[in-house]
Amino acid sequence: MTTRIPRPSRRTVLASLAAGAAAPALGGLPAHAAPAPARTGTVPASVLAESGAWCWFGDPRAVHHRGTYRRTFAGYITASGEIRVTQHDHDSGEFTTSTLITDFQVDDHNTPSILIRHDGRVVVFFSGHGGPEMYYRRSVAAEDISRGWEPLKTVPTNTSGEYGYTYPNPIELADEEHRLYLFWRGGDFNPAWSSTTGGDRWTDAEQLISVPGERPYVKIASNDTDTIHFAFTDGHPRNVENSIHYMYYRGGSLFRADGSRIGPLGTPVTPEQATRVYDVASGLGKAWIHDIADDGRGRPVLTYAVFPTDADHRYRYARWDGDGFVDGEITAAGDTISEDPSEPNYSGGITLDHDDPSVVLLSRQVGAVHEVERWTTADHGRTWSSEAITAGSNEPQVRPLSPRGLPSSEQLGILWMAGRYPSYTDYRTRIMATEPAG
Repeated sequence: MTTRIPRPSRRTVLASLAAGAAAPALGGLPAHAAPAPARTGTVPASVLAESGAWCWFGDPRAVHHRGTYRRTFAGYITASGEIRVTQHDHDSGEFTTSTLITDFQVDDHNTPSILIRHDGRVVVFFSGHGGPEMYYRRSVAAEDISRGWEPLKTVPTNTSGEYGYTYPNPIELADEEHRLYLFWRGGDFNPAWSSTTGGDRWTDAEQLISVPGERPYVKIASNDTDTIHFAFTDGHPRNVENSIHYMYYRGGSLFRADGSRIGPLGTPVTPEQATRVYDVASGLGKAWIHDIADDGRGRPVLTYAVFPTDADHRYRYARWDGDGFVDGEITAAGDTISEDPSEPNYSGGITLDHDDPSVVLLSRQVGAVHEVERWTTADHGRTWSSEAITAGSNEPQVRPLSPRGLPSSEQLGILWMAGRYPSYTDYRTRIMATEPAG
């Protein structure tokens, strides 16, 4: 049985956007204010946002851009339903926070996703959880959100069904004349996509993956040139005993990991047509994908969780070596971070440093709480060393990530959520950021 998701009305959304659009830096951190210092463990860290959360299926949640400026942009939703982006200038040290919308649906699925276009313009996509519209805004200035945003736009197309839009994932491919692709969960709960050459004319939405009656979860990454990688499940681990599959896009077609062609982008792919990364028949339990990255040679690297039981989460790492996926366990992860018993598979989170996918950032249960750690492999996942980013915490430290384009060792190289997580509609978390040691 499917539970209907409350959705903000179009009138409510547009009214709150109009109210928030006039002031690019509202609430939280005022423009040009430095974040509050905090010590959470072994690595110096600061509070980037006093209230903020994100889910892990809309990406990129944070990006780093090196153009005229060296700037990092992080998006999140506050506990009161404000969708925000914080910008940090690594040279001047200034922070600017912009609120794109107020009084939005309070739900961490509504995390904004950020894309820096080839012209330096910042584009932010967001929707409600099963929302009636997919919204986006472009910055007025290149590489800068402090000068405000162009008027609100909506993606005018979706796949058929009653479940709206969720989880935006924008990608730009330089070799396709900088075509922008947008992927999301569509109206029938299956992944969908559309594209634009850069303006506001979008192609008709089409289904990417087809698992009728289920909710496939997909993670997406790109080399930003000619290839898009996809890792996806058969459905929600609460509903099905699921496996994990992989395919990639290049030159108008979708391919299996070995390079064999599946078919054209626009013809929905079933899990059986793709390359199986993890098979639930192995007996290790159902699974949930957490991240995928390009290793710099066009080969995919994945992180995911398996659940021998709902209280025993295990993190795994898989990489394509040219012949098959080399797959192994990294570490036990503990139990769910959610205080809602209906969500037993919300792991602390495991993501890749997309600038060096031999590095993973993970949150695992250490004693009574989850802590953030950086794990590194020098032999493609056979053995690992680890470093505590937080330790001895009195509250959970969860869902770490490294901004795309910024190595995890640099300032703001690791971001995460700190605080209690009663549920995805009741999160009491801050956004934390690492600082250089010393």
